Amino acid sequence: MRKWGPLVAVSIGVFMLLTDVSIVIVALPDIGTGLDMGFDGLQWVLDGYALALAALLLGLGALADRAGRRRVYTAGLAVFALASLACGLAPDGGTLVAARIVQAVGGAAMFATAMALLNLAYRGRDRAVAFGVWGAVSGAAAAVGPVAGGLLTEFLGWRSVFLVNLPLALAGGVLARRTLTESRDPAARRLDLPGAASFTVAAGAAVLALIRGGSDGWTSPAVLGAGAAAAVALTVFLLVERRSPEPLLDLALFRRPAFTGVLLCGAVYSAAAFSALPYTSLWLQSVLGLGPMAAGLTLLPMSATAFTVSALAGRRLAALPMAVPLAGGLAVIGLGSLLQAVLDGSSGRPALLPGLTLTGLGVGAVSPILASGAMAAVPPERGGMAGGALNTFRQLGQAFGIAVFGLVLHRGLRDALAGHPYAAADPDAAASALSAGRPPAGLPGDLLRTAFAGALNHTLLAAGLTALAGAALVAVLLRRRPESAPVPAPDRGRTAASEL
Repeated sequence: MRKWGPLVAVSIGVFMLLTDVSIVIVALPDIGTGLDMGFDGLQWVLDGYALALAALLLGLGALADRAGRRRVYTAGLAVFALASLACGLAPDGGTLVAARIVQAVGGAAMFATAMALLNLAYRGRDRAVAFGVWGAVSGAAAAVGPVAGGLLTEFLGWRSVFLVNLPLALAGGVLARRTLTESRDPAARRLDLPGAASFTVAAGAAVLALIRGGSDGWTSPAVLGAGAAAAVALTVFLLVERRSPEPLLDLALFRRPAFTGVLLCGAVYSAAAFSALPYTSLWLQSVLGLGPMAAGLTLLPMSATAFTVSALAGRRLAALPMAVPLAGGLAVIGLGSLLQAVLDGSSGRPALLPGLTLTGLGVGAVSPILASGAMAAVPPERGGMAGGALNTFRQLGQAFGIAVFGLVLHRGLRDALAGHPYAAADPDAAASALSAGRPPAGLPGDLLRTAFAGALNHTLLAAGLTALAGAALVAVLLRRRPESAPVPAPDRGRTAASEL
């Protein structure tokens, strides 16, 4: 335990934070019913977590370099545990969303320091073993999430998907205190607080505008205000990063087509492969009447295939030109989404399985190449920043995908219900209730199944076309030669802390 204690301590934290991205998916219908949450609220349960991770990864990595990586990691574990307790005890939807955001703060602190801690703890062959185990744990988290969420929700209730983190966090905290060695970077750069703040506001306001636009209308004051705030904050972020001597994200890196292509791939990959899954889970449970465990098992072929392909073919994929696994994997993800978009009022869960398996094949091709691709696309001294930027774009892709595909689902349901006697008075309200897993009273079962199947087809079609368009753009960017323009200011303060 003395030798492998650091690996176990770090793996526990990373496993929890990654599992919590997907463990909530199959619990959404029960959460909506238990806390009387509408469609917008359920989207924020997922998006609040993803956005906070995206906004804080780079900043917390820089903070850890200055304040101490073990200190930041253990503080992140404590925050994650307390926020998980708050999620499990939440009396209403607003409290749950707020606790999810705080939970992601702790998750970002662990995510931003994990690899640096392992890099310090091990050398030589032990380091290779440690990173191999860490990678396997990270991959397993995605596969375990929906199944674990289904089991816990069905037998112990939805609150257990958050409370299960408490004993894990306690064990991880004890191990971390006993086995991890403190480390700092004496040359760490200053924190870019204006950049971090403006980026957070821009991302949060943009997602708010997308989520509220479907229900309130695009010309409502709240949506227009959020859109304006996002535009202003993004402008401020770009100006700050351009002028800062130690930026959160060096914009000069985007002169390199390969770097831009890898980040675009990360965002599209997360959006197309994972952002429609919550709506598929709603269809499985609220329309087909499956329990949470059965819904989680239905999604298992995708994650199991991805894990198998990544484990067995990762080295061979890495030997190919980067455009082949990244652009090719996105194309396969797109085809898998299109293959799922064949539902009708009589469809059952077997209709999803071929498409989910094909999507998993694409995920398994992309996932082991992204991080190394980001590192290869920039100078070595910018490797940490590139890794952090990649994870930020991945989380942003998932957050925006959930919001955009939620709009598509809502619009499809509204169009299907418009003019029907059971929804004629307010088709928007009926669509919102149905998309939140609570069909309006008196809605005929055949209309429910037909309307939701058609709307989910539109959602999966949007995901598939997004992946195919992304594949084409990534292929073009990765075929171009990298720019030879120098990238200023060596990134001395960013170590392996952000290379996740």
